Amino acid sequence: MSKILFVVTGADHWTLADGTKHPTGFWAEEAVAPYQAFKAAGHEIVVATPGGVVPTVDRGSLAPEVNGGQENADRIAAALVGFSELRSPVELDEVDLDDYAAVFYPGGHGPMEDLAVHAGSGRLLTRALESGKPLGVVCHAPAALLAATRADGTNVFAGYDVAAFTNAEETQAGFADKAKWLLQDRLTEAGVNVRVGEPWVPNVVVDRNLVTGQNPASSAPLAAELLGKLA
Repeated sequence: MSKILFVVTGADHWTLADGTKHPTGFWAEEAVAPYQAFKAAGHEIVVATPGGVVPTVDRGSLAPEVNGGQENADRIAAALVGFSELRSPVELDEVDLDDYAAVFYPGGHGPMEDLAVHAGSGRLLTRALESGKPLGVVCHAPAALLAATRADGTNVFAGYDVAAFTNAEETQAGFADKAKWLLQDRLTEAGVNVRVGEPWVPNVVVDRNLVTGQNPASSAPLAAELLGKLA
């Protein structure tokens, strides 16, 4: 089997419009569901973060109310303990795409803070897109697409169809009126075609080698699509 690169936010907060630092990180289910699917298929996982920092899980993503109850919340928390690669990440800027068969970005609000403006991540995304290798990005992680720009300032994902966390979902989550910017709006401004599904319902969009998901519920079906491209 082959190696799959997980690019995970290194941020532990999201700076809101009023300057408040909202504690965040990566969203647990969006890392765990694909990790378990990829490992079950026999693939090796390598985690990369900006600066090689050990990523922070958004504590809110471990709450029973966002995981369908305490039992599933406990299952995801236990799975995170077993996700040992999260504790020994490599430096994102030192990643060689040639070493990997696919690339996956889990979400959480963290990518809105760091990956949205991370030039190294933007270069990696550009190379991954151009390589034809399967590239999966879910929920808030499409914020990272904003950093993938050409010398003339245009976005390399312009014209692509994607799913991403929507304005409606951000409103229902209680952050739309607090955020500096909204992901759906910023992607649209960059020329990316955001295909909006119903809030909180799985919505996976495939456009060439790019596979994107709208929300946490989309992470498992997204992983299945990526595995299909690796078969």
